Amino acid sequence: MKTQVLLIMMTITWLSFTNSVEAQKGIRIGYIDMDYILENVPEYNEASADLETKVQKWKVEIEAELKEVEQMRKDLNNERVLLTKELIEEREEDITFKEKEILEYQQKRFGPNGDLFIQKKRLVQPVQDQVFVAVQELAKNKKYDFVFDRSSDLVMLYSADRYDISDQVLLRISRVSKRKQLDSRKEKKALERAEKRTAEQENEVSDREAAAKKKQSQREQLLAERKAQRDSIRAAKKKEFEARRAKLLEAQKRRKDSINALKKQKENLNKDDSSEGDENQ
Repeated sequence: MKTQVLLIMMTITWLSFTNSVEAQKGIRIGYIDMDYILENVPEYNEASADLETKVQKWKVEIEAELKEVEQMRKDLNNERVLLTKELIEEREEDITFKEKEILEYQQKRFGPNGDLFIQKKRLVQPVQDQVFVAVQELAKNKKYDFVFDRSSDLVMLYSADRYDISDQVLLRISRVSKRKQLDSRKEKKALERAEKRTAEQENEVSDREAAAKKKQSQREQLLAERKAQRDSIRAAKKKEFEARRAKLLEAQKRRKDSINALKKQKENLNKDDSSEGDENQ
């Protein structure tokens, strides 16, 4: 750590005297406090709270398993005098296996490369990236020659508040976040408008289809009514024709019957005349 401090001081001193112009205006230095920045980024705090909930759940699970192992030990001690050597060894193996499982689970959750380490890194990395970009912009715009991280491994024996640019970095991060939220809201509104247009178009299509179906139904109904009317007229005409035909046939039959009756009557008269002639002879 002392070596780091000496190297930084030597670098600053060397840069101060390598250029007379730079020496006259002085070296501009600033620092940030990453811990302070993280504490004041709402998204990071929300994600940290979620992670803490998970951590507490993992701890409860481990404590429950440890209590189970402790109970297994107590039960074995209480029953040891009643058990054979083989059973005791078997129970001890069960306890050892259980302890090994708990240790593996602890390493999985809280080990150097465990879930907690990985998820913390995932939480911090986006903020660190934002801080890096913000520091680059500030350093460029405000002409900073050096910007250090107070919360890093670098040892800062003294740091005046006037060189702390953490709040400026936070302000830039906040602005970027608001712009993103604004863009997100714009995209959301654009999506909502597009969905609304799609819904309206679907409604228009549905209305057109309903109108077309209604029109088709009305047309089919009109055609059915016209067909029924034509069928009714045709049936009436057919009935009238059948009635006239029956009437004509009846008249023809009566005329035929009348003629036949006259013929028969004439034949009878002829027979009578013939009979009288024969008698006279």
